[in-house]
Formats: sequence, C-alpha cells, structure tokens
Amino acid sequence: MHSTQLPEYDVIVLGTGFAGNCQVRHLLLKIPGIRVALIDPCLEEDLEENFKPGESMIEIGTLFLCKELGLYDYVVENHLPRAGSNFHWPKDPTQTQTTDDHYHIWCNRQPELDSTQINSARFEQDLLRMNKEMGAGFFKGRIVDVDLTPGDVLKTVYVQLGNEKITLKTKHIIDSAGRQFIVGHKTNNLLFEPENHDGVNAGSAWVYVKNVDRDLFHNGYDPYGATCSHYYATNHWFGYGHWLWIIPTDKYTQEISIGVIHHHDVIPTSDINTQEKFYAFLKANHTNLYNLVCSGENVKFYYLPSITHTSKVMFSPDNWYVLGDAACCFDIFYASGTTMISFSIESITEIIRAKLAGEVDAEEKRSAYNNFCVAYARQANHLMKHRAQQLGHASVMSWRIYLEQMWIFGLTLPIYVGKWFLDPQYIRAYLNQAPSVQRVISDVYEELNKLVDKGVNIGLMDIYRADQLFGDYTPVKPQDDYLENAKFEPKHCNVFASLKQTYFYTAILYILLQWKGFGFLGVLAPRHLYNFFSLLKGALETAARERVYLQQTKHIPTNTEVAKMRQEFKNYRYQSQF
Repeated sequence: MHSTQLPEYDVIVLGTGFAGNCQVRHLLLKIPGIRVALIDPCLEEDLEENFKPGESMIEIGTLFLCKELGLYDYVVENHLPRAGSNFHWPKDPTQTQTTDDHYHIWCNRQPELDSTQINSARFEQDLLRMNKEMGAGFFKGRIVDVDLTPGDVLKTVYVQLGNEKITLKTKHIIDSAGRQFIVGHKTNNLLFEPENHDGVNAGSAWVYVKNVDRDLFHNGYDPYGATCSHYYATNHWFGYGHWLWIIPTDKYTQEISIGVIHHHDVIPTSDINTQEKFYAFLKANHTNLYNLVCSGENVKFYYLPSITHTSKVMFSPDNWYVLGDAACCFDIFYASGTTMISFSIESITEIIRAKLAGEVDAEEKRSAYNNFCVAYARQANHLMKHRAQQLGHASVMSWRIYLEQMWIFGLTLPIYVGKWFLDPQYIRAYLNQAPSVQRVISDVYEELNKLVDKGVNIGLMDIYRADQLFGDYTPVKPQDDYLENAKFEPKHCNVFASLKQTYFYTAILYILLQWKGFGFLGVLAPRHLYNFFSLLKGALETAARERVYLQQTKHIPTNTEVAKMRQEFKNYRYQSQF
C-alpha cells in the first residue's frame, strides 16, 4: 500500500447520490472552469443495483431539475409524470378492501406546474455519467477522513482506492454522503433528539415491488371527477399514528414504492421492522395496499428506525457544507427533502462562486443563506408537529393539509421561482416574519388536537376545489402571474402578491375553523381574535411592501428575452413569396 498526492480542486463533493450529483452539475453549469471532484465507493453502473425508493418530486424539485439543471427533455424521456397528490381515509378502519372503502381528495386536473416521479437509481446513474462527461473528476473509493481546516485554508480528503491511499486538496468540501454524516460527526453538527424536532419521533418501512396489478388501486376511468391520472399522483393513505405512500417509479414494469411513516409512540419499531411484519400491518390496516403489493414481485424491503434529524449549521464560514440527508431529513409527506436540496444547492453554488471570485459580500451571502436554510429545515419539520394524533381523522387532517398547502404554494414556491432566497435583504425580512406565522400555525395544531379529542366532523377541505372559501381561491393555484408571463429571472416574480393573498385567506380559514369547530364563543375568544387580526395585519403590511416593489420594478420587463424580441419585432415586415 502506498499514498499518492493528487492536484487540488475547487470543490470536492462526498457522495454521488441525488443531492451530490445535482450539486456537481449545477456548479459546472454556473461556474465555468471550476474544478470539481466526486468521491463514492460506487461506480455509475453499480448504482442501479442499489435499492432506492421512488422519489416524488414536487413543483420546486422539478423546476430545479428541469429549468436550473437543463434536464427537462431527459426527465420527460426517462421518468414519470406526477399528477399532484391524492389523499385517502378509510370510511371504516375495519373495512379497507378497495379504494371505494375510502373518502378521497383527488387531484382533479393536471397541476399548472409540472412535477415528476423520479426513479432514483436510474437518475443517479445517468447524472453521474453526465457529470463525468462534463469534466468532473470521479474517485471510486472510501472516504477515510477529512481535515476541515479553518477559513480559506485548503481542506484535505483522505480516500482509500483499493490498495492505494490518496490525498486530495480542495478549497470547499460538500458532504452529500447521506447518513454517513462525515462532516456532521466530525463537527458535532447534528441534532437527532425529538425535542429538537417539535417532538417528532418517527420511523419508516417500505418495499419496492414490480409488475403489480395497478387496477387493484384504480382502473383509470373517472370521466366525471378528473382530467388527470390518479395512478401517477403521489397517493397518501391514512390511519391512526401513520400514513402510507404509493409512488410509481417505472412505466414498463409497473414498479411502485409503497411505504409507511409511523410514529413510535403509536406503532413501535418491533411491530413493523421486518417485511413480514410490514405486510401483516398492511393486511390488518390497509387491505387494499396489501393486495396491491402481493399482486407483484417484491424487490427489497427497507426499514429506517428514525427519519428525523437536522444540522446546527448548513454552510460553514470554514468552507464546508452539508447537503441532502447529510444535512437534514424530515417526514417526507410534502417531499420537502427535494425542496430543501434545491434551495441548498443554488445557495452553495452562489457562495462558492462569490468566494472564488473574491467578492466582498461573499461572507454576507454565506451567513444569510445558512440562516435561511436552517430556518426552512426547522419550519418544514414544524409541519409534522402533533400529526400522530391527527393523521387518522379525515376531517381534521384535511383542514391541516389545506392550511399547509396555502403556505407552500403561497410563499415557498414564489420564493423559489423568484430566487428571493438568494437575496440577503429579503432573507432578513423573511426570518423576521416567520415566527409570527409559525405561532399561528402552532395554535391551529393545538385547536385541531382538541377537535380530534372531541371527535368533531367539521367537513372535508379539498385543496383542489375553488368552492371551499370564496373568490375561486384554491391553495394550489399561483397567486401571481409568474407562469403566464414567465417571470423567472431573479426577483421578477411578485412574491408579495402571493404572500398578501396567503395571509388574507389564512385569516378567513382560521376564523372559519373556529366557527365550525367551536362555535360563536370560539370565534370571539381573545386569542383567536388576536390571531385573526394578526393575519390581516400581515396582509396589509405585505400589501404596502408590494406597492414599494411595484414602484421599484415598474420599468423592468417581466421577461427580458421577450422584451428584446418585441423590440426587434418592431422592424418586422412581411415579405410575400408571390
């Protein structure tokens, strides 16, 4: 055995999973000439043999892959469309033989923004190959150690390549090696305890099955209810203390991923941590899903006893970064992981670009982006608070989903579309307003717990229908015209219009919840009135900020490329061929 010293890199990425491969492609696209290397024990041809659950990519993750990474054609040609999210509760928990035995919230149309179902193993295999073709270095080896030197001093990565030990030097280290937690353990940066995650304590079991009889779920015929597929949606099935997903991953073999997120204080690990126990759980609680998995060929079973963790620091001033599962993980109910990865990758690339260019505000950006991503991780996990008690209550959970989707589509999505998360000034305003919103949402969760205890039916809220509140409002409909007018350049999307509407309709939903759940006295309770008027105040303050924004941007075209074409078109003259 001997050691070899190799040239230095600008960036070394640990791990070639989804997050690491996406980060490398983004760096190569955004920073010409950058020297990047990846390290992983697997070759690209090995990745297909590794078991991966299906990856449900919601709108932000899909925008990132297709628009920011330039993979639209690749995704369309190699992966599956996603037709929104469907939600199912049993009418009688003892009768779950068929889909008809459930109450449903069906996605009734193709969503305005694309989303997709990624076959993770295929995606990682293909993207690693693309990255190597673009010039990224790749070392098939095991990471022995990393030397995380302070500040801008070169870092060292020690790698075992067969019988040879090599030493790599780099200016920046990105840990995307998943639950190896290479940087996290080295820096004491990880938080695992439930008290650091709003008490969330959950595990997950899942299977990967192919050649299923998909008609056992739905035969695709729904002429009066929907104009989109139900099978290609992400389907959520609920019970006390747990929920399950169905995600299709391959159109040729009818491959699907079926898994459960279970809360340990309701369903202990010992009840579900083997394939036999998982199948028995399905048979007892979700017979339709049991029949579905039994109709196909089981590929592999996985169990993860704890899914939730986060990091104290995402992007360090010492030029190390944690990304993907190496940084944080939460309940995958809203596929928040790929949203977090999208925010993080673009932030990391901009930090590294600014530092390599010697820009004076590079550290300001690093600090702001770190604060934003730490806060977003905390907020994403907060969405899981008290869910163990509420998941199986169809009425209560539907109201909760409605509220949470209001803020995902009304704030998180436009922040991403307009790249507002890359503006330190906006980040400061965002972090200032976040605690008040989170306080109201926490109060709603407490109220919903009371309704669960009372067994109250306050109706079924449907996120897709426009007849739930008023004004043709639905949570999943963008509140600004950024899609119609292609406002995709940084800060062209009017995030204030979306936030103003979201504050206002949250106030309406909040007071309606008090009325339906607690009656006249609930509406007039001082705390409820305080929350209601706080939300209206937020709407008014955001409207004032919107006026300033519109004044500052009134001479800026909604889309620069379109404005240029229109200017050129003024010289157009039709020339007849006859």
